[in-house]
Amino acid sequence: MRFEWTYEGPPLKLQNFLQRQGLSRAQLKKLKFHGGFVFVNRRQRNTAFRLQSGDQVLLQLAPEVPVDTVVPYRAPLAVVYEDDYLLVVNKPAGVASIPDAAKGNDSMANIVKAYLQDTHAESAAIHVVTRLDRDTSGLMLFAKHGFVHSLLDRQLHSDDLAKQYLAILTNSQPLPPHGWVVLRIGRTAEFYMKRGVTPTGKRSVTEYQLVAQSPQAALARVTLHTGRTHQIRVHLAALGHPLYGDDLYGGPMVGIARQALHCASLRFWHPLLHRDIHLRAPLPEDMVSLGRKVGLDRAVNEEEKEVG
Repeated sequence: MRFEWTYEGPPLKLQNFLQRQGLSRAQLKKLKFHGGFVFVNRRQRNTAFRLQSGDQVLLQLAPEVPVDTVVPYRAPLAVVYEDDYLLVVNKPAGVASIPDAAKGNDSMANIVKAYLQDTHAESAAIHVVTRLDRDTSGLMLFAKHGFVHSLLDRQLHSDDLAKQYLAILTNSQPLPPHGWVVLRIGRTAEFYMKRGVTPTGKRSVTEYQLVAQSPQAALARVTLHTGRTHQIRVHLAALGHPLYGDDLYGGPMVGIARQALHCASLRFWHPLLHRDIHLRAPLPEDMVSLGRKVGLDRAVNEEEKEVG
């Protein structure tokens, strides 16, 4: 994978410049010992070379070797966005983000690896940037190289990368149209996968905005400002408004066979194309069907029409 820059500034060692671009020490070591090269003004240079203002830098990274533990699995893949550096897909509910030895090799990572092989991508190495729970649908971001992954990782806890979810929650008691939930989340003793609000948990911040509501349910846009396991599910349940289909956190198993949660919007700063990317995924049919059953017809019909 190739990257190009024009250096502007006082004399600077090439190694320091590359580190400023986001290359880690490990990646620089791979560049030196496992292939790859750097050209400055069309001449190959080592990382001790001193750059001058106006120099043109071309980096060819060492090729990545995919790990054998992620087995390719061919299945339909809804590609929402793709370029030379990254891939965004719309994950269906019921599919894990990464392989689970106990549940097979049909995760999104396995499916994406098969897709990269079939499309003759430069590498089929898998770099999952944003994950979703098995039964949450919506947008997932993959990087096509470890260097790109490290650049995107820097955005995960900043305003440069934002995920917004659509959730259908119970509406048995009044809920303000907009609000913030700031409650600590940690493990519970009941079940190793279950999380809960605990005084010793990690600080967790969730923001919600009601889109529509009926006597039975509400459709809400939910934004994560921290990234804890099951954060949306735990926080909404703590407010007394668990998600439909979320039996782990007290939600009614009515009208849908999984938690009614969908990552509908993904926005991030493209670190190599230097522009804002904003993508959307329409509400899946099972959530649209649920919404119609609980009096949210108009709202879910509108969300179903959204395109990425």
